[in-house]
Amino acid sequence: MTAVDARPDTTTELRFPAAFRWGTATAAYQIEGAAAEDGRTPSIWDTFSRTPGKVRNGDTGDIAADHYHRMREDVALMKQLGITDYRFSVSWPRVQPTGRGPAVQKGLDFYRRLTDELLAAGIRPVATLYHWDLPQELEDAGGWPQRETAQRFGEYAGIMADALGDRVAAWITLNEPWCAAFLGYGNGVHAPGRTSAHASLRAAHHFNLAHGWAAQALHSALPATSEIALTLNLHAVRPLTDSAADLDAVRRIDAVGNRVFLEPVFHGRLPDDLVRDTATVTDWSFVREGDLEAISTPIDWLGINYYSPTVVAAGSSESPSPWAGAEEHVRFVPAPGPRTAMDWPVDAEGLYDLLTRLNEDLPGVPLVITENGAAYDDYADPSGEVHDPERVAYLASHLTAVHRAIESGVDVRGYFLWSLLDNFEWAYGYSKRFGIVHVDFATQRRTFKDSARWYGDVVARGGLAH
Repeated sequence: MTAVDARPDTTTELRFPAAFRWGTATAAYQIEGAAAEDGRTPSIWDTFSRTPGKVRNGDTGDIAADHYHRMREDVALMKQLGITDYRFSVSWPRVQPTGRGPAVQKGLDFYRRLTDELLAAGIRPVATLYHWDLPQELEDAGGWPQRETAQRFGEYAGIMADALGDRVAAWITLNEPWCAAFLGYGNGVHAPGRTSAHASLRAAHHFNLAHGWAAQALHSALPATSEIALTLNLHAVRPLTDSAADLDAVRRIDAVGNRVFLEPVFHGRLPDDLVRDTATVTDWSFVREGDLEAISTPIDWLGINYYSPTVVAAGSSESPSPWAGAEEHVRFVPAPGPRTAMDWPVDAEGLYDLLTRLNEDLPGVPLVITENGAAYDDYADPSGEVHDPERVAYLASHLTAVHRAIESGVDVRGYFLWSLLDNFEWAYGYSKRFGIVHVDFATQRRTFKDSARWYGDVVARGGLAH
């Protein structure tokens, strides 16, 4: 035996459960393009991105990654990666342009083709009904602060269940309603760009109600074996110090950032402290009898989107603030450590903390990581390769945190990497790249980054070397 042969193998494997789902995720407005084709009408993001000064460089999602025309190529990339699941969102204005009435069949046909292509590739489709692209006509009628929008969403959910229920076995009603309510209507940095604390709280309630009514519509139309879920971007909130004032800052952000959704959905109640915190903003009279019962319609699992933790202290925030009821009591403190191109801290411990907290607060509720990833300043080198070691390190640390949570007894059933493709990154336009597949937006050429090959290896192993 040679000296090389005698060296011990120090590599260990972090293996995930055999049934663990490995996926990637995207959103319709961020990748599809074809903004005015086959009957699609403007969404609030089409309007917002055309408003001067709202999106970096004046970028829009008119073409994006042209997924509408390159769908088969993109599914082939997923098949090469070996993923088991693909989470996509349906463009509401593509299938129901006014948010009312019958569906446009050409729009539905695109999603039929997409799901057929996925199934033929051995990939399970996971459909998200809402990833922020409200039909503009519904916004013109008042948008999410109006109860009617939630009613329309329930009807839309029924349309999609009838159209795809024979193909799609897993459904997510809403993606990150916190961002849509509080960034869209609170501080205006997302579409539709309104700045009203009262409107943001009304929107949050109507998102909850929309989720409940959609869950009921899905339950009534889908096979009993179908999975129905909700995805939240829950905040892993930490105090700057252990002072009573800083701990109260954590409580306030947890109320308006997390429990505003968690308590109605899973416990059928509003958080008492949130109602007190926001008493100068609203009396919550828009919550009607029967709403909380509908909102707490049972679901099969909770989706978690996590990117970085939040550190807070006693103080005050800039105005307008998305943190209704907390803006005069809380200031946000930059977390230490390395940062992504979004200037977000890299801290996988926050994901572990969040998963274990949810396991304690919501016993018996399965969890799925529906988004996790990082933006870096990627580029193709002269040979055409895209090397992104920082993203690989980010993903490895966060998957390690997920594995650790599972080992601690948390029921985590899957992981969806954000994102499959470089795309339109909302108010940042095309300046931020989250994809594991590089997209040259001038030519639409797709190139696997190193992180894509790394993730494909993780999927093939069912875990990662550690």
